[in-house]
Amino acid sequence: MADIATVDQLDARGKRVLVRVDFNVPVADGVCSDDTRIRAALPTIEKLIDEGARVILMSHLGRPSGEGFEEKFTLRPAALRLSELLGRPVAFASDTVGPDAQAKAAALQDGQVLVLENLRFDKREKKNDPEFCQELAKLGEAYVNDAFGTAHRAHASTAGVAALLPAYAGYLMQNEVATLTGMLDEPRRPFVAILGGSKVSDKIKVIDALMDKCDTLIIGGGMCFTFLLAQGKQVGTSLKEEDWVERAAAMLRKAEERGVKLLLPVDVVCADKFAEDANTKTVSVDDVPADMMGLDVGPETAKLYAQAISQAATVFWNGPMGVFEMEAFAAGTKAVAEAVAENQLGDTIIGGGDSVAAVNKFDLADRMTFISTGGGASMELVQGEALPGVEALKR
Repeated sequence: MADIATVDQLDARGKRVLVRVDFNVPVADGVCSDDTRIRAALPTIEKLIDEGARVILMSHLGRPSGEGFEEKFTLRPAALRLSELLGRPVAFASDTVGPDAQAKAAALQDGQVLVLENLRFDKREKKNDPEFCQELAKLGEAYVNDAFGTAHRAHASTAGVAALLPAYAGYLMQNEVATLTGMLDEPRRPFVAILGGSKVSDKIKVIDALMDKCDTLIIGGGMCFTFLLAQGKQVGTSLKEEDWVERAAAMLRKAEERGVKLLLPVDVVCADKFAEDANTKTVSVDDVPADMMGLDVGPETAKLYAQAISQAATVFWNGPMGVFEMEAFAAGTKAVAEAVAENQLGDTIIGGGDSVAAVNKFDLADRMTFISTGGGASMELVQGEALPGVEALKR
């Protein structure tokens, strides 16, 4: 990121600094139920406070319609949690660029913090509307992007505003980009990549990119069944993408040509329906019943995957091994999470999304080297695509 100015280069004292954060957090009964993303932004926020900046935070939460205020998507619970974490009052604006936001931004004193209401209550945010960009920019005198999780979106708050104010990368943004690109450019070897999730079509670019970098590629989740079909196996009523079988077969051939060890399940946990109370059966991948669906990798697969992970010097993991939200189908994901956590000599990188939810569920987060806050953003970076939110910061 040599061509990007960082927050350390910003003379923030007395300035209104507009900071894009990722406070897209889960909220239950008006309370933030997981503050991971808020905590991730604290180093940048605290630095600006300590330097006497007047900090204006903006974020989205959820998927509102863009037609105005919606109670269930308000950022107020995030602002309250931030106040608790900082141990100081945090002001909250009831709008994003309207009279309340303007008045509260103007009234800020050095070291004070303001959170604006949900950016996506205004449909102009996602459209990167020039007028909306101008209205946001008027609130600040400098811009910091610390929202890696939205860096793959060319929205007003992630790209447009950066062209209108002196722009800098926050600590989280710097750390995410440096860690993920470093992993790809110069991994310690052996490099083991673990990919899960439901569809091959969602991960094909990532599979392709990682196959050029890793020594072992582990496949789990629903997408493994498309690969098993490519090997000529029967997968019952399991999730599969018939039109991607040929592409999966090509990936198997590429792995062989590149000398990449590609590991697929050898056994799976099958169920007669997609439900917690389903009847289950653990079978070899050669014996999946025609009337059952695979919803998790089996115990022999878990041992195979854990052995490969234990020998790795670099581990990158994105995507669960099964439907880990249901206890009946959580064992495979838990076994992989534990194997990654136990590899204390390796660099272990969790690539956002459901993998983060899994390590949090199994209380293993503090044993990972790095946990990415960006699901889609980390995947696009891994597959070699330019991120609009990062590109916009370049001088």
